[in-house]
Amino acid sequence: GHINPAVTFGLFLARKVSLIRAVAYMVAQCLGAICGVGFVKAFMKHEYNSLGGGANTVAPGYSTGTALGAEIIGTFVLVYTVFSATDPKRSARDSHVPVLAPLPIGFAVFMVHLATIPITGTGINPARSFGAAVIYNNDKAWDDH
Repeated sequence: GHINPAVTFGLFLARKVSLIRAVAYMVAQCLGAICGVGFVKAFMKHEYNSLGGGANTVAPGYSTGTALGAEIIGTFVLVYTVFSATDPKRSARDSHVPVLAPLPIGFAVFMVHLATIPITGTGINPARSFGAAVIYNNDKAWDDH
């Protein structure tokens, strides 16, 4: 399923999804993230506030450019892994080995999180980052966007 606008955009660029469908998916993903963060804020107020609303911020000691670069590279790694793990030619070429796309994708997400959590809190899903920033609505949440 489509849960990450970066992956949806990549699929659009690869001509696997039409422009209208890609835009509809990305709008739905962002609205879903806003609703999800709203529910968390409504039902878990203390945890929500103690964690800064889940909004991504640049950690002290890192520049905005470094943080942006880390997020771009991390998102690229995720999208590249999704494309390579779900390539239909791969299953034909490696028919003796079952293709388990979730395994490399999950590993890529894990590795990107290890690398970028100390810098930005990891925002490789733009919808999740956008939803948290909209609901948190603190000036600091928008400083680096």
